Amino acid sequence: MIQAIIHTLFKRRHFWRYATFGEIAELYASRMMTVFSIRIVLVFVSVYLYKIGYSLEFIALFWAIYYGLKTLSVPFAAFIVARFGPKHGVLYANLLFAVGMVFLFFTEQNGFVALTGWCIFQAFASTLNNLSYMTDFSKVKSTKHAGKELGYMNIVEKIAGALSPLLGGIIASIFGAPSTMALAGVFFLLSAIPLFKTAEPTRLRQKLTLVGFPWRQTWRNFRAQFGVGFDYFTSTMAWVLFITIVVFAADGSDIYAKIGILSSIAFVVVLVVPYIFGRLIDHSKGYLLLKVMVIANSITHLLRPTINSTLGVVVNNVVNDVVTMGYSMAFNRAEFDTADSTGFRIVYLSIREAALNTGAACGGLLLAALAAAASPKTALSTYFVVAALVVLIIATPRFAMYKR
Repeated sequence: MIQAIIHTLFKRRHFWRYATFGEIAELYASRMMTVFSIRIVLVFVSVYLYKIGYSLEFIALFWAIYYGLKTLSVPFAAFIVARFGPKHGVLYANLLFAVGMVFLFFTEQNGFVALTGWCIFQAFASTLNNLSYMTDFSKVKSTKHAGKELGYMNIVEKIAGALSPLLGGIIASIFGAPSTMALAGVFFLLSAIPLFKTAEPTRLRQKLTLVGFPWRQTWRNFRAQFGVGFDYFTSTMAWVLFITIVVFAADGSDIYAKIGILSSIAFVVVLVVPYIFGRLIDHSKGYLLLKVMVIANSITHLLRPTINSTLGVVVNNVVNDVVTMGYSMAFNRAEFDTADSTGFRIVYLSIREAALNTGAACGGLLLAALAAAASPKTALSTYFVVAALVVLIIATPRFAMYKR
């Protein structure tokens, strides 16, 4: 049904594709279900851990380890994608996601052991899913209109990302947080199904090598990707913890629903903005969009310690969603171009994934260190100020397509 809706909405706008629209529709449908599954749980994991007694320092260190494991799992994920193809990579990842949800379901009863199991399975599954998705999209996109396609993909992701916290928050408030984990496990098992109506888009049984890889052309891109990972940790884990510990400190179980609603409010904006950004990228404005949105993103982090109301959270969420979407679309478009032009598609995207997760892990380590030295409010406020400076490196890559 989801794939049929996507066909109806977007097919007539994709007559210029080289790949069949069926391939991109399958990817959209699968991505929507995967994002829904991830977001329905991931938004609430930090809240859940804090509510059952874990400290801010522990939670931050937990995420640092999680993203460190994701970095270490990149070579294994790259091997699977190269050998079996990105569609099979998504399938294997979603099976691992579902197993991970079983561990998370029993965290309150079995404590650290269950949390460790979830962390291992979730880390590898997430890395494999992201790399598979990026490889698949890089291969089947249209070169001429990739910006527009990124816009559509962002609409799909944002719809799923907006609905899942809302639904997950309501379910967690009524039935408890573990119930959302069971629901996510079911969606993970279903989300790979749309992909297998067409063949794998890449050559199978590829052998990966770093010999001849253009490091001089790409190292600045990876440095910027470190900043993207740091920004991701800031806007998700650190920000949700700030809302939980500082803004809504007095709330009980209703906090799940409240955070879910606040995380979903930007839904109205996302139906228009990605399409506009996509058109700007396709009309050679991608580099300007990247620079402006990165600066605006830095400002949103700088203002976060001053927020103490629901209205402030809503405004910051909406602005941050828009600016993050703007820079990420411009960044990803140029990354796909680089992956195509280097001739090392899977290798390039793998190193990109490792750099991103390293950035997120460093964000977790920084927050853990600050939490060990100061009160939670002071630690989080200081973290956002530092993050506002770190994320500026996202504007420093030298993508070849923006020099033409």
